[in-house]
Amino acid sequence: MRILEVLHMEPKIESIIDTFESRKKHMCIKGDDISIPDCNKATLPGTVTQRTCVFGGARIVLMPITDSLHLIHGPIGCASCTWDIRGSKSSRSNLYKKGCSTDMGEKDIIFGGERKLFETIIELNKLYNPGAIFVYATCVSGVIGDDIKAVCKKSEEITGIRIVPVQSEGFQDYNKTKGHWIGCDALLDYVIGTKELEKTTPYDINIVGEFNVAGDLWGIKPLFKEMGVNIISTITGDSYVDEIAQAHGAKLNIVQCQKSSNYLADKMEKKYGIPSIKVNFFGIKQTINSLRDVADFFDDEEMMERTEEIIKSGLNDVEHKIEEYKERLTGKTVALYVGGNKAWSLVRAFEELGMDVIMSGTKNGMKEDYERIKDTVRDGTVIVDDANSNELALLLKKYQPNLLISGAKEKYISLKLGIPFCDFNHDRISAFAGFNGFISFAKEVDASVSSPVFDLTSKKLMEQ
Repeated sequence: MRILEVLHMEPKIESIIDTFESRKKHMCIKGDDISIPDCNKATLPGTVTQRTCVFGGARIVLMPITDSLHLIHGPIGCASCTWDIRGSKSSRSNLYKKGCSTDMGEKDIIFGGERKLFETIIELNKLYNPGAIFVYATCVSGVIGDDIKAVCKKSEEITGIRIVPVQSEGFQDYNKTKGHWIGCDALLDYVIGTKELEKTTPYDINIVGEFNVAGDLWGIKPLFKEMGVNIISTITGDSYVDEIAQAHGAKLNIVQCQKSSNYLADKMEKKYGIPSIKVNFFGIKQTINSLRDVADFFDDEEMMERTEEIIKSGLNDVEHKIEEYKERLTGKTVALYVGGNKAWSLVRAFEELGMDVIMSGTKNGMKEDYERIKDTVRDGTVIVDDANSNELALLLKKYQPNLLISGAKEKYISLKLGIPFCDFNHDRISAFAGFNGFISFAKEVDASVSSPVFDLTSKKLMEQ
């Protein structure tokens, strides 16, 4: 009797789409008995995942440091598209866009690649005189046991610059989130706290988890300047390594990408006593709340007054400029399949355009990411973990959203189904953060959704 009672109490898993039995628990609908999917598990063997490895996770955290070289210690294939893994822009140096690899071959694998790594570091320093060289371990260099820490230490003694080992072997985990942590640890162990502050004010902050994709940072920094806040460093968008080295002197960390950088903010609070607050500059209300939260933290009357003036001015600029877009977009539906942070942080921005998010999913989501998604979306929203290409196509066919927000790997699935697509990943070219960014966001979303070509193709393609 007790066994029957237990079985009766087990939550019913709705079959969202027809897929593998073991994959069904990775999809759920908010409002059902279970409101977050199974997550942070190895991909089902034989299915094609859209995930990135641990090595990729470390790179995307560190690559936007613009005055540094990023050296991949592994086969040349691991360095593909190294210079542009994020569409992070720079207002200063473009050194970070140099694709550097030790190009390990068969002889290096048999006899070891440490000497080749050492010689490469010395040569790169002579050629470019970088602010730092970040050296990334890959699966191959990890398997053969190359001691990149020892090589980096010896190279640093000779060159006199920071040579930072990043133990980012891709095989360490099936979730690139561990790579984010490894990249953050490299900053904590070898960069942050290695240089004293050149200038101090009562209002010093670090912007953590902002990577200046498409220039997002440039829509945020002027707002803080008007408020009277001094930005010591951005970790890591449009940054110099010496700026990050002084980050331990801040009074506050504000965390934009809470997927990649909560870990760093928590570690800095334990090590240096720097408190942190979570912010979101995607959307009008989120931007307003973030600015007010920073002003409230410093508890300065003049700053609070300036902040309200900035908000009033920003609203005046935005509201009349998005009216036309909002009129066309109201009632349209959106599917999100993005990074863990964007899967919930974009929801309110779409609601401000009158749109309804009907699906949200991530490739590398952790339990806390799905908790945030669940708390943000409405009842009836489909929540998906690590969908493969076939599952994503089936989901789009079944729910027929008016727009898919995702990255380059999902673009052609969407377009082949006649569903408008908008890139909100690392490859986008339009800045969406802050007040002006929201205008660009509305314009780009409208350009995709309202394109007349989809009126001609979508119905026919969906029927196939």
